[in-house]
This record gives sequence, structure tokens and C-alpha cells, in this order.
Amino acid sequence: MVKAISTPLRIAVVIFVVLTAIFLLAPLVVVVGVSLSESQFIAFPPSSLSLRWYEQVLSSDSYVSAAWISLRVAILVTLTATLVGGAAAIAIHRRKLPFSGSLATFFLSPLVLPTIIYAIGMLMLWSAVFGPVSIVTLWLSHTVITIPYVVRTTLAVLSESNPFLEEAAQTMGANRLQRLWLVVVPQCRPGLVAGAFFAFNISFDEAVLALFLRKPGLTTLPVQIYGQLEFSPDPSVAAVSTIMIGLTIALILIIDRLLGVQKFASS
Repeated sequence: MVKAISTPLRIAVVIFVVLTAIFLLAPLVVVVGVSLSESQFIAFPPSSLSLRWYEQVLSSDSYVSAAWISLRVAILVTLTATLVGGAAAIAIHRRKLPFSGSLATFFLSPLVLPTIIYAIGMLMLWSAVFGPVSIVTLWLSHTVITIPYVVRTTLAVLSESNPFLEEAAQTMGANRLQRLWLVVVPQCRPGLVAGAFFAFNISFDEAVLALFLRKPGLTTLPVQIYGQLEFSPDPSVAAVSTIMIGLTIALILIIDRLLGVQKFASS
């Protein structure tokens, strides 16, 4: 028989949850508050409210160019990581390939490799073999570190899928490609969407790889923010950060409309 939770324990849990929420959300509140400040300097709380820093960011060639590069790379990475990671997860789940367990470890291995070590290695390899870095370098390097998230979320969904649906489709005359596209892929959809969400956000926010694999004219938005903070910090960096927060919230709302946050989170 399960014992009732005591009142002091309930109070302690509530306090812990509230403090955790404050600890997580307080920095975001500060960032948004600073972005609305009229002051020339980073200060919170703002003495007066203004949208001047959003106007400055949206009219700045450096910020817009960096955001466009980050967006292009993130879209390419999302498509590539979802296709490769989803296919790998399906193959690993079916266990029809030799050494499927080793393959799973291989595809998840970038999670345990320090990003800075991988960035240095990628820079040395690319410079020695292909020459100067380019947007392709960022695309491939970001894809490598995002594939594990797609593989993990897709495998989590497939582990709870009904294995008899594909057998039923085969019994009714569906060929291998039809079974894959009409049965397996729909079952994987929550995991694929979750993995694509993580891939986009990780690529768009990635700063370490972008710092090592940059050149004049190839600066991503996180690197642009870092440079602004290092040399001439002002509330414009808070405005850019708030826009990025808004982009993440918009993606979550889109997923909620298409899939449902509950189903998305369960993957």
C-alpha cells in the first residue's frame, strides 16, 4: 500500500519547483527587460521602455547577415540530420543489420565528444584536405553533432510502436517501400519532429564550432552576439537574444498545432 505524502514533504517539493522555475526563468526576464531599455548601456530594471534596439538590430547589416547565415545552416542541418538520423534509427531498431548495437553507439558518440575538441579536429582536417572553410563546413559539422538527437528521439518512439502494423501491411500486399513510407514513417513522426526541433535549435545556437570554423563573411548569429558582448556591449545583444527566444517559442507553438506538445514531449 502506498503511503500518503506528508504535508511538509509536499511543501518542500512545491518550494523546490518554484525556486527551480525562478532560477530558469529569471535570466530570460532580465534579457527581455534589458532589450526594452532606453539606456545606451546594459542595465536592469530599465528606467524607461523603448523598441529602439529592435529597430537597430533589424536594420543592422551585420546582424541580418549573420542571422541569414545561421538560418540557412540550421535549415540544411535540420533536413540532413532528420533524414540521416531517422534512417539510422529505423535500421537500428529493426536489428537486421550486423552490429546494430555498435551502430547505435557510433551514431550517439558525438554526444560524449567535447565540442571544442571536435571543432579543432574539424578545422585541421578540413584545412588539410579541402582548404578554406565554407558554409558547407558548418553544415557538415553541425549535422554530425545533431544526428544523435534525431536518432535518440526516433528510437524512443519506435520502441513503443506496434510491430504488427507493418506485418499487417505486408500481408495485405504492400511492398517494402510502401510499408516504410505508409506505416513506419508515420509511427516515427513524433520522434522525427522532436529530433528536427532539437537539430534546428542546436545548429542555430551553436557558437563553439562557428568560432573555429569562421572566416570573413561567414559569421553566424551566436558569434556576432559574442563579438558584440566582447568589444562593445549594448542592449542590442539582449534584443537579438529575445528574438531568438521568440523563435523557439514560435517553433514550439507550431509543433503544438501540428503534433501536440504532449505527444512531442513524450518522445
